Amino acid sequence: MPRKPRVCPIGIPQHLIQRGNNRHVCFTSEQDFRAYAGWLKEYSRKFHVDIHAWVFMTNHVHLLCTPQKANAVSLMMQSLGRQYVRYFNYTYKRTGTLWEGRFKSCLVQTEEYLIQLYRYIELNPVRANMVNDPAEYIWSSYQINALGKTSQLCTPHQVYLSISNDSQARQSSYRALFQHQLDAKMINDIRQATNKGMVIGSDTFKDQIEKLTGKSMHPKKMGRPFKVIE
Repeated sequence: MPRKPRVCPIGIPQHLIQRGNNRHVCFTSEQDFRAYAGWLKEYSRKFHVDIHAWVFMTNHVHLLCTPQKANAVSLMMQSLGRQYVRYFNYTYKRTGTLWEGRFKSCLVQTEEYLIQLYRYIELNPVRANMVNDPAEYIWSSYQINALGKTSQLCTPHQVYLSISNDSQARQSSYRALFQHQLDAKMINDIRQATNKGMVIGSDTFKDQIEKLTGKSMHPKKMGRPFKVIE
């Protein structure tokens, strides 16, 4: 059965996750993280994808990005995935697949939900009990968005920039958003939408995407419980 084409409207942010096959480790050293980050920067530029937030965990990756050209996200992830697999297999003298099939993604409504995705992504190491403070984890965008660290990979979204015209005030306000974890419902909504390839946003936004793409963005009732992937 042919794969369903992805819904990838130009200018609409997406949250995506790519996981190691069978949840196996896909980053084992600092060199691995640096290699992946370097190719992500290269291919995001090549295919015109703005990267707003990210976290690289040991066995999966989260990205928040906005495509500026048609099919840009898929082209970026295909090139990035193949390049990194070649590197990983050569470095560790292995063969075969590394990633768990196609990456999963959902469209994100900018109003209200975009900043929640920033938080969801950058709090991932805290939820995983790897660190107590997101600032302690260097392989995420938190140090850029919250502390002002310079990055050639990060393109701030206008919603993030609108927090304040002053960069220090913006970073301070952004840090304040991380004093508490996301509520359980928001986390579940993000996970469900991403795993089902749907939309995180209001019903009005879902209706707008349906009209734009001709594809249903309202979840259908399922006969069996859906297995959630973090």
